[in-house]
Amino acid sequence: MRVVVGISGGVDSSVAAYLLKQQGHDVIGLFMVNWEESDGSCTAETDFEDVKRVCSKLGVPYFSVNYAKQYYDRVFTYFLEEHKKGRTPNPDVLCNREIKFGPFLEQAKKLGADMIATGHYAKKIEKDGKFYLAKAADESKDQSYFLNQLSQSQLASVLFPLADIKKSEVRQIAKELGLSTAEKKDSTGICFIGERNFKNFLKNYLPAQPGDIVDLDGNKLGRHDGVMFYTLGQRRGLNIGGQAGRENGRWFVVKKDMQKNQLIVSQGEGEELYSKGLYASGMNFIPEPPKQKQFDCFVKVRYRQPDQKAKVSIIDDEHIKIDFDQPQRAVAPGQFAVLYDENGICLGGGTIDEIF
Repeated sequence: MRVVVGISGGVDSSVAAYLLKQQGHDVIGLFMVNWEESDGSCTAETDFEDVKRVCSKLGVPYFSVNYAKQYYDRVFTYFLEEHKKGRTPNPDVLCNREIKFGPFLEQAKKLGADMIATGHYAKKIEKDGKFYLAKAADESKDQSYFLNQLSQSQLASVLFPLADIKKSEVRQIAKELGLSTAEKKDSTGICFIGERNFKNFLKNYLPAQPGDIVDLDGNKLGRHDGVMFYTLGQRRGLNIGGQAGRENGRWFVVKKDMQKNQLIVSQGEGEELYSKGLYASGMNFIPEPPKQKQFDCFVKVRYRQPDQKAKVSIIDDEHIKIDFDQPQRAVAPGQFAVLYDENGICLGGGTIDEIF
């Protein structure tokens, strides 16, 4: 079987390619350039050098393909629009749906691929002609959260070679093979921001609109650089410590008022930071919408969060309401709420629109 691997220049995709070759597949590496910039903040050039070294070592042919325009149109414009609304987007989820399982899949088919593969830590299960997404064996590295928007046809086309393998084993395999990526640090965050200051990066695309930082009673405490630069639950970078006549204590962002251009904060870990539930839209159910209108499950409202018990009520095909068993801290509109059953099967996900 011919398998085209999305090879990134990292250790995970390197070992994914090796494992597929070991299984007897005809493997081709395809490297995606999704962002172009002249200041060197994105590591595409150095990553491609690692791709060349790894593929040469494994005896795997490789190609590079430029999706910078598609990425800008389908992912980055969404990222900017969400920030304009004062929300906290997750472009990595969209990148998977719109790029890695979109133009990348089309290009792979042009190369004669029967399947594509990625270095994601996730598991695909096929049952009765339907495809299910599940957590990987290494739950500390599981990335099913980022794949919650995949369709049945996209899942049908992909292999996840790292589904049943621990990250430590992946590093060990790469080391034994002498791959240049064996000790390479995991990439974090979004390529187009890299190691730069997030606020400074965003200012290049969205004009800053400074305004007041106020407490829950509307008292002015300081100034912000633009509400889009902050997220709910944030405490660093507010620069409002030591308010006269107040006790010392950490301040946290609890709300963003876009109309008044105000950042609303409260002192301490009060109930203002917590939500009883949320409304989400753009629901993608895997493999299909459930029959019942209400059901209990587990939910994640951010990638690194442990699963939380909740009750889901289906409003319509696209919209759901989630009631948490326990109030959740700093739930941010724009992020994804991703549903799981008790066996780690991902039931799908949608964008958080509103919290209550």
